[in-house]
Amino acid sequence: MVGLIDTHQHLIYPEAAGYGWTKEIPVLANKAFPLERYKELTAGQGVSGSLFMETGVDDADYRAEARFVAGLMRQEGSGLLGLIASCRPEEDGFEGWLDECGDLRVVGFRRILHVMPDDLSGTDRFRANLRKLGARGKPFDLCLLARQLPLGLDLVQACPDTQFVLNHCGVPDISGGGMDPWRADLAALAAQPNVVCKLSGVLAYCAPGQASQAAIQPYVDHVLEVFGPARMVWGSDWPVVDMAMGLPDWLAVTRVLLTSLSEDEAIAIGQGTARQVYGLT
Repeated sequence: MVGLIDTHQHLIYPEAAGYGWTKEIPVLANKAFPLERYKELTAGQGVSGSLFMETGVDDADYRAEARFVAGLMRQEGSGLLGLIASCRPEEDGFEGWLDECGDLRVVGFRRILHVMPDDLSGTDRFRANLRKLGARGKPFDLCLLARQLPLGLDLVQACPDTQFVLNHCGVPDISGGGMDPWRADLAALAAQPNVVCKLSGVLAYCAPGQASQAAIQPYVDHVLEVFGPARMVWGSDWPVVDMAMGLPDWLAVTRVLLTSLSEDEAIAIGQGTARQVYGLT
């Protein structure tokens, strides 16, 4: 069994932060998803460690979330290898937050762009601050809708020395069978040497009750074709994956997908590329 590093593990602690975005999602609303539950679900499944991915908390809480999870990481046996923290490249104080994150074992940053105006990532300040991530050797997780992939292409070309990680295979319209223009736009991003792709989230984009390996296979095949296994990482997207069939099902599907590859290719997706991109030892 190829060991997995989960590069997209969310945690929800209502006592620590607000998660307004979950209110309209019944499987997530008004519930806690703590580290202990994640460890129960992944026990014996070959997940050797995880990176906490910022959970889109309410704006006022994004720094508090990182500080809270940094405390969890210090607990013995947490399995947490690092944090991908939320950031605001469009605001003053960006470098001060980067400095503090150096003490929190933050290995990367994310700003969820699909909930923001399309022109945000095109501003001079936003791009200048993302270049500062590159100078510090920290990657930026790129979270976009499929229609926004051309915006992502423009951004990564403007920041050639910053490493980008495209979340959720670029959010294809699997439920609607939409391969285009996602297919071409993804290939254009894959042509940029500073982008890798995260195999995560895709089951949640299937039609209700239709989440399966067969449903996502054409999309995964295209990602494999244009990025190649050496430029892919894996993530659970827990607990958002509960919008599909849940984490155990995604782990089972992942094993099927990896068995079709060579051992070296499976290791690259499972953990090798993640170690390189996020600087894990």
